[in-house]
Amino acid sequence: MALPLTAFSLVALTAGLVARWQSTSSGYAEGGYFDLFFTDPIHLKAWLATAAAVLAVFQLFTAAWIFQRLALSRSPWVNFVHRWSGRLVFVFILPVAYHCIFKLGFQSGETRVLVHSLIGSAFFGAYAAKVLIIKMRRYPVWVIPTAGGLLFTTAIVAWYTSALWFFSLVGEGL
Repeated sequence: MALPLTAFSLVALTAGLVARWQSTSSGYAEGGYFDLFFTDPIHLKAWLATAAAVLAVFQLFTAAWIFQRLALSRSPWVNFVHRWSGRLVFVFILPVAYHCIFKLGFQSGETRVLVHSLIGSAFFGAYAAKVLIIKMRRYPVWVIPTAGGLLFTTAIVAWYTSALWFFSLVGEGL
C-alpha cells in the first residue's frame, strides 16, 4: 500500500503547491480563461463539474454492479462502461482544474473555499492512487472499492463546495 499512498500524497501535494504558487505569483489571473460554449468560465466550471458528479454517481452504481452489490446479474459490458465513464469524469474535470489551479490558485479565505482547495487537490491524488492500484492488480479485493470510494467522495465534496454552491447562488439571484 506504500506505493499508492505515496502517489496519492505526491500528486495531491503537487496540485496544491502549484495552485498555491499560482495564487501568490503576480498576475496569475490575467488571461487564459476560456468558456467554450458557456456564457462565462464560472458556468463552464459549474456545468462540467456537475457532469463529472453525475458520472461519478454512475461510477458508484456500476462499481456496485461489478462487485455484485446490486440485485442485477453481471453483464459483460458493465466493466467497459465503468472504465469509460471514469475516463469521462477525468476529461470533464480537466478544464475545471485548469481554471482552479492555474487561474485562481489555492485559496483559503473562507472555510468553503479552503475545503474546496484541499479536496480538489486530494481528488487528483486519489485518482492517481486508484489508477495505480488498478494497473498493479496485486492488492486485496477490498482495496479497489476503498480507493474508488475515496475518489468518489473527493469528487462529490469538490462538486458540493463549488458547483452546487454556485447554482444555489444563481437560484438566489447571485
